[in-house]
Amino acid sequence: MSTPSADPDTAPSPRPLPVDRPTPLEPPSDFRLLRTELPVAPLAFPDGPPGWLVTRYDDVRAALADPRLSSRRPHLNSHVRPSLITTEEMARLRPSDLLTSDPPEHTRLRRLVTGQFTARRINQLAPRIQDIVDQHLDALATGPRPADLMATVALPVPSLAISELLGVPFTDRDQYQRLTAELLSLDRTRDQLLASKAEMKTYLLGLIQAKRTEPGDDLLSGLVHTQADDPTLTDDEIAALAQLILIAGHETTANVTGLAVLLLLRPPRLWDTVRDQPQLVDAVIEETLRYATVLQFGLLRVAREPLTLAGQDVRAGDRIVLHLPAANRDPDRFPDPDRFDPHRPDATKHLGFGHGPHHCLGDQLARLELRTLLATMLDRFPDLRLACDPDRIPTHRHRVVHGPAHLPVDFTP
Repeated sequence: MSTPSADPDTAPSPRPLPVDRPTPLEPPSDFRLLRTELPVAPLAFPDGPPGWLVTRYDDVRAALADPRLSSRRPHLNSHVRPSLITTEEMARLRPSDLLTSDPPEHTRLRRLVTGQFTARRINQLAPRIQDIVDQHLDALATGPRPADLMATVALPVPSLAISELLGVPFTDRDQYQRLTAELLSLDRTRDQLLASKAEMKTYLLGLIQAKRTEPGDDLLSGLVHTQADDPTLTDDEIAALAQLILIAGHETTANVTGLAVLLLLRPPRLWDTVRDQPQLVDAVIEETLRYATVLQFGLLRVAREPLTLAGQDVRAGDRIVLHLPAANRDPDRFPDPDRFDPHRPDATKHLGFGHGPHHCLGDQLARLELRTLLATMLDRFPDLRLACDPDRIPTHRHRVVHGPAHLPVDFTP
């Protein structure tokens, strides 16, 4: 379905990105109308000229793979809040990484870390991830109740897994988890954001230097080793890659874990159904990624050249937001999209991990962690239950990654 370009005299005025959720698990209701009536809508940005908001599944998926749309941008969240730092400051504190680069630079950077995320490498990690899950579920079983599942299990499990893969000391988790939360928050002042970025960069550069002295069997050591044969690879680039993998590797998986458990425990309590049919665990993961897409504000692209997007003329330089949660609730792609359905046959077609050249590098690691976590919890805690009203679960409304801030649960010991 194509939408003709609007007459400038009758075109709707640009409006800010819808962000208000009717419930913790529902995306803003505005997207239903936008998908139908204005699938490429004029979007008012907090700073700079207006751009466009894309909400239909087919359009978002095509745009994610369109080389005419660039991932280069001065600030990741400029469609949600004003850019608090300049382009020069951003370049100094964080050079281009896998999120903010285009081929061939993106191809070069991605090739540097792809080997750590092959199916063979992920399978090798499976026993260690099971150990990590078992240790934290032991702590859940013997700790005080009710327990906060986010703090006890959902956050530390992927944090420990990604820290071991990267070669980041888990003993530093308080620091890097704090910095992650600060960098993903939309409530920081300019000075706070600059301080967090500088502290994260200093921390990672220190680790890189330590790997030169005492290398290990980890990704950071591998990148330092590669640097000896590739002098074009800078410490700043290694630090930027490490920062992205560290943040994405634990923050997203932790929140998907919390969302999956919340979806299964809320009425009508699908936890019991999946416990009796453990073969549904993979389907639960995919449906959670579709239904409760954690990158809640979408992905930002910039038009390299004039183009037509779903019938709408776009100028070179225009900023375009590809809204993944809206696309994943598109009824033209997913019938009855606002129903969480572990039996949904096509849930794997979701865009929760993106699409095209920027498809998430760690998707298989995330799936392994989620599968291990959910399958083991279902087996060990058959009567796990929420310890508060599901509609009162606090969520990250002002952070790039959506999910439960806390998830109180109880069970029979």
